Amino acid sequence: MGKIIGIGLVGLTQFILWIIITAVIITSAQSLLLPDDVGQTTQAVQNIMSSAPVEQAQISAINTQDLSEIQQVFNSLKNINWGLILTSFLFYFLGGYFLYASLFAAVGSAVDNETDTQQFMMPITIPLILGLFVAMGTFQNPESSMAFWFSIIPLTSPIVMMARLPFGVPYWELFLSMTILVLTFFGTTWMAAKIYRTGILMYGKKTTYKELWKWLRYKN
Repeated sequence: MGKIIGIGLVGLTQFILWIIITAVIITSAQSLLLPDDVGQTTQAVQNIMSSAPVEQAQISAINTQDLSEIQQVFNSLKNINWGLILTSFLFYFLGGYFLYASLFAAVGSAVDNETDTQQFMMPITIPLILGLFVAMGTFQNPESSMAFWFSIIPLTSPIVMMARLPFGVPYWELFLSMTILVLTFFGTTWMAAKIYRTGILMYGKKTTYKELWKWLRYKN
């Protein structure tokens, strides 16, 4: 737990810095790209159009449309529940990290060299890859059955649930996903500790899944 938490806090610090920088960039972009009063700008453009040649009027109309579209984008960003998203992001970042860190710690303590880790790494990385693919489809259809189940399954929920949140997720689904993630993390940490206790002292013998199962069943 000491190793897992220490490295996790380093990653969390990086993400907090990225959030602060992103907020500063969005605020600066809004002040530079949008005038204080879009309505006044639209009226000014209409006045120019009434006295300008056809070509200039068309350009002015395009500029007005661009300003309206930019304003809609920022209005959409304002309507998002950023407090819920940021809180959930911190939870799923830590929960997902702790879950996978415990699994990778178990693999690292069970083998002697990097070549032996390949047989154990693939089952862990496959859910991550599937989660990324499902998350991309979730942006198109956040209410699909696949998006729902992958946002509940703990190995993919940190990725897929964050893709669903901006579109609105019932609170019971969010709490269920969080609860299962926490319980799974405690289970994988217990499993990793059992493997670590025995595997850290094993040398010269190739580890198999059968051996790992024996280590998990040791009582003393």
